[in-house]
Amino acid sequence: MIPSGLCVLAMGGNSLIDPRGPLDVENQFEIARNAVRPIADLLARGAQLVITHGNGPQVGFMQLRSELASTHLHEVPLDSLVADSQGSLGYMIQLALRESLARRGASRPIATIVTEVEVDPHDPALAHPTKPIGRFYTVVEAERLRRERGWQMVEDSQRGYRRVVPSPLPLRIVQLGIVRELVRAGVVVITCGGGGIPVVQEGPGRVQGIEAVIDKDHASALLARGLNAPNLIITTGIDVIYKDFLSYHPKPLHRTDLAELREMQADGQFPPGSMGPKVQAAIDFIEAGGELAIICRPEAVHEALAGRAGTRIYRTLPPESQDE
Repeated sequence: MIPSGLCVLAMGGNSLIDPRGPLDVENQFEIARNAVRPIADLLARGAQLVITHGNGPQVGFMQLRSELASTHLHEVPLDSLVADSQGSLGYMIQLALRESLARRGASRPIATIVTEVEVDPHDPALAHPTKPIGRFYTVVEAERLRRERGWQMVEDSQRGYRRVVPSPLPLRIVQLGIVRELVRAGVVVITCGGGGIPVVQEGPGRVQGIEAVIDKDHASALLARGLNAPNLIITTGIDVIYKDFLSYHPKPLHRTDLAELREMQADGQFPPGSMGPKVQAAIDFIEAGGELAIICRPEAVHEALAGRAGTRIYRTLPPESQDE
């Protein structure tokens, strides 16, 4: 099953890395080849997709590399590292997609856009880091990094500790018009990588990058609204949204709507560093006129589109017979 109409598909940054294997470029290319297979299947069958991706692990590695090399070279600011990750990850994704499409006897034009996203310079989030980047650390490692580097560390999804940095809300995608024209021309666009390069407006035609990372799910929802896309798919490491996730009896939600999600939000069921941004992005997208948001594992995209995996989010729940 392919989505009806344009779909913005947001790939998680963790789907482009495997901590069980070597953390080198060759391995990342192989992981990218595996990650894009479900996407290539959709494209080969005629789906209209715009692809976004996370960069949390990768930009964290880049920043650590910059800090370790600081005795020999200048340090690179976070906005430039986001731009670097857009280029390198976009390159991997478009290369892997072309290869995967060729194996299916298909061909689609693909382009990566280095994308700036405007934020509010007075956003309170800039003073309260919440966005995890980099790899997972043990509690002992996290405490050492707090002492030695002054990093702010938080536990992330019960998988360990990660560094957190400021994550302001996206207001405007600077290159939206370019993306729109490419989509109209039939190009598969990879854009808003890592949530986009965070910039603030400083005057007519002038923006300035800032030390922050934008959440890619919020940026993806903003992009989908700007493109009038009826569908938004957010892939993650969790199979579905769970109600009472941290209880002894978590309930998987295969279908839900805005009212139920808002109620769960009010109960504090979506942590800000993990499922919280994904759920809020889906809510924002549906409230702005989107028809369907899906949250699922990367490999389950096809099953999720058919209603057999993941969580499907509607404004109000339709009858089950209309769910596919």
